[in-house]
Amino acid sequence: MIGRRTVIELLHIAAGVVLALVMAWAMAWAVPLAKLDIWAVDIVSIIVILIMGVQPVREALAADKAGGESTGRTPANG
Repeated sequence: MIGRRTVIELLHIAAGVVLALVMAWAMAWAVPLAKLDIWAVDIVSIIVILIMGVQPVREALAADKAGGESTGRTPANG
């Protein structure tokens, strides 16, 4: 079963991908001559979003398995 933290991280990744697609669609609609370039940059952006999401998902999985509130990061006040 996937834990709450992991689901939240996966939703963040999904939101980033959806937002990138919506923005690219809007830009391609607004500037039709640059459509291919816009979609090429969007594909690269989506790949970067996915790669950047790997570590937070791994940390969330570890925190869910441990059952604690710690995510391996030091607290802000200490």
